[in-house]
Amino acid sequence: MKAKAKSNWNLKTKLGLPVVFLACLFFFLAGLFGSSLVSQWQDSSLARPRMTILESVKDKYDLLPHGHTGDDSLATIPFQVLSWMPRALYFPNFATPEQCKRIINMAEPSLKPSTLALREGETEDNTKGIRTSSGMFISAAEDETGTLDVVEEKIARATMLPKVHGEYPVICLNNHRIQLEILKLSEDIHMFQAFNVLRYEIGQRYHSHYDAFNPEEYGPQKSQRVASFLLYLSDVEEGGETVFPFENGMNMDGSYDYRECVGLKVKPRRGDALLFYSLLPNGTIDPTSLHGSCPVIKGQKWVATKWIRDQEQYD
Repeated sequence: MKAKAKSNWNLKTKLGLPVVFLACLFFFLAGLFGSSLVSQWQDSSLARPRMTILESVKDKYDLLPHGHTGDDSLATIPFQVLSWMPRALYFPNFATPEQCKRIINMAEPSLKPSTLALREGETEDNTKGIRTSSGMFISAAEDETGTLDVVEEKIARATMLPKVHGEYPVICLNNHRIQLEILKLSEDIHMFQAFNVLRYEIGQRYHSHYDAFNPEEYGPQKSQRVASFLLYLSDVEEGGETVFPFENGMNMDGSYDYRECVGLKVKPRRGDALLFYSLLPNGTIDPTSLHGSCPVIKGQKWVATKWIRDQEQYD
C-alpha cells in the first residue's frame, strides 16, 4: 500500500508541475495583455477630453456669418490681466520653443549695441549705461522660415490691432534708426514696426522709460506707439524681469530713481508674452506705463519686442 501511494504521489507531482507552469504562464500573458488594454484605454481617455472640449465649444456657440476679413472659427488665446494701471496682459505659451529658437538664430549674427532715441540735450556720452543690451531689427518679410509671420498674425489677434500688409526694413544712419516704409496694401489703419530682438547678458539692463514719445520732449510725432508686445525667447535663471515701477500709482511722489528695479515685476519665461498699452483710451500717454528691464543676474535674456502704432506713416 505504501509503495502504491508513493507511486501515485510521484505521478501527481510529475503532472502537477507542468500544470502549475502553464497556469502561471497563462496568468502572466493575461496580465500583460490586460495592462496593454488599460494603457491604450488611458491614452485614449487622455485624448478624449480635448476632443470633447472642442465639440462642446462647437455645439455651445452658434457662430455668426463673418465679414470679408473675419474668421469662420473660434480662436482662444489664454491671457491673464496683470494690471489695469497700466493695462498689462500676460500670455502663457504664446510661442513654441522651436519658434523662439528660430528667432534667436536669425537675430544673433546681426546683434549690435542697442541705441536710444535721444531727447533735446541728450548725447550718446551722457546717456551711456541707460540701455546696455545688444539688438537688431528684423521684419516678417525678411524671415524665410515664416516664423515671424505666424507670430505677427497671432499678435494681431491677441491685440485686435490688425497687422499691416507691407515691409518695414530698418537701417541705421549715424546711430539714428530710420524706418523705411514699403507699403503694399494700406487698408489697415494700424502699423506694426519690425521686431526688435534683444539680448541681455549678465549685468545688462534698461533703465525705466516710456515707449510712447512725448511730443514736448521728442518733437511732433506723425504717429504714436499705442502698445508694446514683448515675446520672451528664453528663460532667465535670475533677474531680467520687466518692471513697472508706477503700477497702480506707486512710487509717483517724485522720489523714484529710474535705475531702481521696484514695482510690478514680470519674470521672463521662454514662449510667454507680455502686452501693455502706452496710451490711455483718450490717446494721451499713460503715466503708469513707465517700465524697464532689471539687470540679468544669472543666464541670458532674449526678447522680441513689437511696437504697435496708431496709424500708418507717410513721408
